[in-house]
Amino acid sequence: MKFKELKLNRNILKALAEAGYEQPTPIQEQSIPSVLEGRDLLGCAQTGTGKTCAFSVPIIQRLDEDAGRGIRALILTPTRELALQIYENVCQYARYMPVTAAVIFGGVSQVPQVEAIERGADILIATPGRLWDLMGQKIVKLNKVETFVLDEADRMLDMGFFPDVKRIVKQLPAKRQTLLFSATIPAEIADLADSMLKNPVKISVTPSARPVEKIEQQVYFVEKAEKRTLLPEIIRKANVHQTLVFTRTKHGADRVARDLNRAGILTRSIHGDKSQNQRQRALSDFKECKIAVLVATDIAARGIDISELPLVINFDLPNIPETYVHRIGRTGRAGQEGTAISFCDKSERPYLADIEKLTGIRIPVVGEIPHDESKDKEKLDRQRRASKASNRRRDTTSENASAEAVAEEAEREKQAKRKARTARAAATAKKPRREKTQEHKQEKRQEQQAKSAAPRASRSSRGSGRRRDPYARFEKNEPRFDAHTPSRAYALSDEATERIRKKVEAALAARNERLLNGDKAENKPKKSARGGRSGRNGRGAHSKHPAQEAQAKTADAKPVAPRRRHRRRTPNKPQQK
Repeated sequence: MKFKELKLNRNILKALAEAGYEQPTPIQEQSIPSVLEGRDLLGCAQTGTGKTCAFSVPIIQRLDEDAGRGIRALILTPTRELALQIYENVCQYARYMPVTAAVIFGGVSQVPQVEAIERGADILIATPGRLWDLMGQKIVKLNKVETFVLDEADRMLDMGFFPDVKRIVKQLPAKRQTLLFSATIPAEIADLADSMLKNPVKISVTPSARPVEKIEQQVYFVEKAEKRTLLPEIIRKANVHQTLVFTRTKHGADRVARDLNRAGILTRSIHGDKSQNQRQRALSDFKECKIAVLVATDIAARGIDISELPLVINFDLPNIPETYVHRIGRTGRAGQEGTAISFCDKSERPYLADIEKLTGIRIPVVGEIPHDESKDKEKLDRQRRASKASNRRRDTTSENASAEAVAEEAEREKQAKRKARTARAAATAKKPRREKTQEHKQEKRQEQQAKSAAPRASRSSRGSGRRRDPYARFEKNEPRFDAHTPSRAYALSDEATERIRKKVEAALAARNERLLNGDKAENKPKKSARGGRSGRNGRGAHSKHPAQEAQAKTADAKPVAPRRRHRRRTPNKPQQK
């Protein structure tokens, strides 16, 4: 059968031909005539069978009769990616028709979406959350909706959107056409269909939850730690232009993407923590083959429509069997062939059993990496050796130890801990508190006097004070006393104090000797061209540093107390009478 046999508008046929559509798929062949007649429809078909074209093409043709009256068709989808995909397809099919479309979804600014609605849209594609939000703002009105499409109904149920869906349905006109599509028909979906649909046409292209037969399914039995090593090998061996990898967690998706990039395979990841712009950019790069691998969580299991995606890899098996069907449905679309490879570790064996039970297919095992017990034994031996060196008790409590030995060792350890605790308590009780005795005060005073031998100018001058401090170079390698730090590591011991004092005295004595032997002549004041004295800050160059003056006056090299600083009187300050 050809599309022209379905009584479609020639402009639609032209758009379909440009998109490469020649023959309708089974779901399209059965759905399009019923939708054109205005009947309700319940379609059971998995992803990749052409559902979007099955409901959008007849809707476009029906709206052509009286376009431009507001929102006349509403298509509700569970994810942003799927909403964008449907919008692109609708725009493609309606290229030569006077029908407009708009798409709204969360995660981005609503301003451009509102502007698109205000310009006029015959078909609105939306996610439940953003649609309900705009309805609450009185921006979107659904009183003129003639056709309502609920796509991926089972996904809506899984993601918890059913309450929003039911609220939205209550705002729709009672007289309308309703189309419901789902890959699976659980009890909740069946009840919803009974309440929404009126004498529907039921179409089931493939058995419920059965993957497309053209998808080649494979499974590898591996250990969890060996998945990261196996993945790049499988991708290189497949030698395909695109590979979609699914993980169970967001963190896992990012980790797998990093590993593949380190292996030289261009990879991006998408998940719920990524912004909408990041996700759209990654999808665009993947579709244009700018990257070889896209790693995604189940948020991307639906909505990624790539016509010739050759390979899907389940890095982690999903714990929900239906999710497996949606994942592998990304390949083998529109009658194309594809391959789905799954990694299964020991903890995921029950998941695999549930998947095979649901699909009714025994997935062939094409590879098995046996567990290397020698590596585990070697690792265990290392742990035991390390444990024996650090903790004797672990060694004695090994499998080879007897019960008596274990009890003896435990008792010895308990007694040793008790003795150590008693000794610490006794030492703490006997240790006197540090008191500031007269002797200690005298030592501290002498230490402060030695330090004050370097006058204030040496400390205030940041650039040169450190060089002119006579004891700075000796003290810098000694621990300094910190009054705010009670730790003994920062306290200045008596031995250190004595060492510093001796070094300072020796330095002062050596300098005094140089001064007495003729260094004074070199430091005599020099007169400037004006006849006055020159030097820093208007002082004479001959004026010694205060430290030199103190050293010249102190023949016995005893520390000199610093001069008392006099406060300058503020000029022109009136005196109180």
